[in-house]
Amino acid sequence: MEVQKKHLAILASGSGTNAENLIRYFTDHDQVSVDLVLSNKKDAFVLERARKAEIPSLLFSREEFNNVNFLEKLEEIDYLILAGFLWLIPNYLIEAFPGRIINIHPSLLPKFGGKGMYGSYVHEAVIQNQESKSGITIHLVNERYDEGKVLFQASCPVNLDDTADSLAAKIHQLEYEHFPKVIEKYIQDQEGD
Repeated sequence: MEVQKKHLAILASGSGTNAENLIRYFTDHDQVSVDLVLSNKKDAFVLERARKAEIPSLLFSREEFNNVNFLEKLEEIDYLILAGFLWLIPNYLIEAFPGRIINIHPSLLPKFGGKGMYGSYVHEAVIQNQESKSGITIHLVNERYDEGKVLFQASCPVNLDDTADSLAAKIHQLEYEHFPKVIEKYIQDQEGD
């Protein structure tokens, strides 16, 4: 029996290194493909990464995103992947994609999560709190920031001489290594493969 390919849309607000990593990982994959990149920022470099990878992209406003008609843009999509996307996901999307919206967060949740906790803000908070380790959390999305069911965590040490930038570099390595594989396994498990 032929496996029905699952189609991903990536939502990103920034540079898009995780998006690019996912696109590369799922290129020529027999079960999963990245079919769309969505961004809420016209100057987000993720749009350029999508163009270079020949993945269709879409820019949208908050008004468009909060309107249920936004679903029309996602008709062919099976899973939403948040890769540095900073807006809260509206309820209509959570209901339309139950258990099929996945986010990556650059800390070991529940520590250092919630509104305003993204990017260097997270790393600075980790260092200020003298944590001995940090890491990534890959989780399902619900109606509150960073509170959905945790699918996977990986950690790294925080050294005394770490800065937000040096810690970010360690976190990025964990993201690149684990995010595609966790998505792949989660989708396979969901689809009963």
